[in-house]
Formats: sequence, structure tokens, C-alpha cells
Amino acid sequence: MIAVLTICFLSVAAMIALVLFEPRLHPHHTAVRIFWLAPLAGAIVLFACGLISGRAIVGGLTADTAVNPLKILVLFFAMTLMSLFLDEAGFFRVLAGALLRRAGGSQTTLFLALYATVSVLTVFTSNDIIVLTFTPFICYFCKNAHIDPLPYLICEFVAANTWSMVLIIGNPTNIYLATGAGISFAAYTAVMLLPTALAGMTSLLMLWLIFRRRLREPIHATPPTAIAADRPTMAIGLLALGGCLVLLVLSSYLDLPMWKIAALACAVLYVAVVPELLMRHRGLATVRHSVVRAPFDIIPFVLSMFVLVLALDGAGVTAAAAAALAGGGVWDTTFRYGIASFLSANLVNNIPMSVLFSAISAAGDGGAAALYAAVIGSNVGAFLTPMGALAGIMWMSLLKTHGVQLSFGRFMGYGALIAAPSLLAALTGLAIVL
Repeated sequence: MIAVLTICFLSVAAMIALVLFEPRLHPHHTAVRIFWLAPLAGAIVLFACGLISGRAIVGGLTADTAVNPLKILVLFFAMTLMSLFLDEAGFFRVLAGALLRRAGGSQTTLFLALYATVSVLTVFTSNDIIVLTFTPFICYFCKNAHIDPLPYLICEFVAANTWSMVLIIGNPTNIYLATGAGISFAAYTAVMLLPTALAGMTSLLMLWLIFRRRLREPIHATPPTAIAADRPTMAIGLLALGGCLVLLVLSSYLDLPMWKIAALACAVLYVAVVPELLMRHRGLATVRHSVVRAPFDIIPFVLSMFVLVLALDGAGVTAAAAAALAGGGVWDTTFRYGIASFLSANLVNNIPMSVLFSAISAAGDGGAAALYAAVIGSNVGAFLTPMGALAGIMWMSLLKTHGVQLSFGRFMGYGALIAAPSLLAALTGLAIVL
């Protein structure tokens, strides 16, 4: 057990260092994030030292279960590719521009409109997509409006990582934890509605209390009126995503796994849109750019972390953790697992945490309370530190690209004020529902 723990600890520590110091490879002048090399190296060392067998790895990756990471990756990338396609077609820019123009000269109205827009879009896409698409837009708008971008960027990030809890597809951690436990789309949503609503109201209140003075200053410019969008292509993307969401809701009644529904919807979208674009002589830039922008580095990262967790499970670590978190009723279990997952996400990132807590909850006696509490911790934990989620890592990188200064310590200052009450509100809502 000690050897496995040591290798896993060093792998996670190296991953954190790679994230914080951001060394990059530049093949063909294209920057490539390499944080996933650390867990991959750890998985290779575990295998080379005989601490996990090839049979165990292959068995885990090919198991006909909901927790199979390959199925989860298919579901995640199918939803991601559909959302990125909509962004390339101009959907997010059109919607954001329309709502932001209605704010007029009031920063307060703009702030509330942004929170509402990001929250609604996150529910039906995912937090990662919203962070990737809205952050450049906010930086551009605030620069031209001569207003401080930080209130809006923090607002965007918090809203995206709060309302991502309400549906399974809102965050890859939701997908892993919920599908691993065999929870259907409809059952998940029914439980998470109240916790998400309470966390959403709490986070908005805290954001308002923190930034209310800055928002009193008027806006001296208006958002751009002309926003490029390919409306026929956008309509096809919306039909595909909307149809996919309807089928996901009905998946348990249709006896169809969610990953197959998402994969089929994504395939239909891309197959249907290619001839449509060519017939209008639009070219395939929309398709090409949406595929290129997909976060493919998450594949080796998730698979490597899965191997690390398999090794920890085989060494008895997950059973020991489950025993440490065992005991108590629904309220005790909810807060115990919720706080533990929240803190763990900020130590090792929320995806590795979710892989680990999926195994811990399966080995323990926490039941649904443990699973849903870990879901809450994986989402709300994202805005305590930048290490809490991949969305945070990408977001901080985007801020640097656009010249917005936000230190690790300042992020934590805002995050602690917002995350703690939001976590407590969500866990309270979960305990009430269960």
C-alpha cells in the first residue's frame, strides 16, 4: 500500500507543478498543455513495478459497466463537440450580445444578465464550454467598455461551476460519478434541482455583496451590434443538441445508455452539416475548428488517473477511505462526503477526485448521499482555487492570454468567500431532498 500511495502522491504533486508553472511543448508552433504527463508517468511506473497488472488495466477499461472511462469519455466528447460546433456557428455570441445590449448603461443590469445567461447555457452545455467561449468575449467587451473585467469574469466562472451541477452533462465529474453509480438522467436531475438552486442563489448573493460597489459605475460604451453568425448551421446544431437532451431525459425509459445517445446525436450533426455547408459554398471551417478546439488532452489524463485509482483500490486504499468516512445518517454522510470531496478536488483536481470518490462511495455505506455530495464537491470546489477543476486551469490561462491580472492568492480570496456558503447551501439542499 505504501509504494502505491507514494507513486500516486508523487504523480499528483508533479501534475500540480505542471499546472502551476505551465511548461509547454511547442510542436509546429502550437502550444500543448502537458499536465497529463505526470499521471501517465505514474501509471506506467505502477505497471512497470508490478503494482498493477495489465489484466487489471484492460479489464477496467473494457468492463461492461457504467463506470467504464471509455464510455464516459465518449459521452463527454460528444456533448463537447456539439457545443463547440454551436459556438463556431455563432450561437453563444449572438445570445450573449443580445442579452448584454439590453443592459444599457447599467453595470448592475449587465452583471445580472451575464449571470443568468451563463447559468442557463451551462445547464444545457457544460461548464468547460462556457468558460472557453465566454471568457474571451467578456475580456473583449470590458476592454472596449472601459470597465473592470474581474467582476464579470468571476461571475461567469462561479455561475458556470454552480449551475453545472443540475444536469449530468454539465460537468465530466457529474458524468463519471452518476453513470458509475447507474443513476439515470431524470433521477439525477430530480435530486440535484434544489441543491443547485440554493447554491445558485447563494453564489449570486455573495457575488453581489463582493462587487456591488464596483458595479455602481456607469458603462460608457455598448456591446457590438454586429455579430457574425451562420444561422442555418446554427439551427442544425440546436436541433441536434435539443434532440440529444430530450433522448437523454428519456434514456432510462428507452433502455439506451447515455453515451450511445450522445455519440449518435453528435455523429448525425456532423454528417448532416457537411453537405449543407458545401451546398452553400461555406466551406468546412466550422467543422474543422470545432474539432480542433476539443480538449483532447483530457483523454490521457482521465485514463491515467483511472489506472492510478485502480491501483489504489487494489492496494486497499479506497476501502480504508470508505471506512474513515462511514457512519451517521443522511445529514452526517452528506456533509462528511461533501466537505471531503470539496477539499480533495482542490488538492488533486476534481476529475481525479471524482474517479477516487466513485470507488470510495461504492466501497462504503454512504449510498446516494455520498455520491451526490461528491458531485457537489466536484463542482463547487472549482471556485476555491484554480486547481479545483480543469475549467479553472483553462480559465486562468485564458486570462493571461488576454492580459487580465489575477493571482492565485486573489483567486482564493474571492473563492473562499463564495465557495464556503455555496457549498453549505448545496449540501443542505441535498440533505433535505434525500
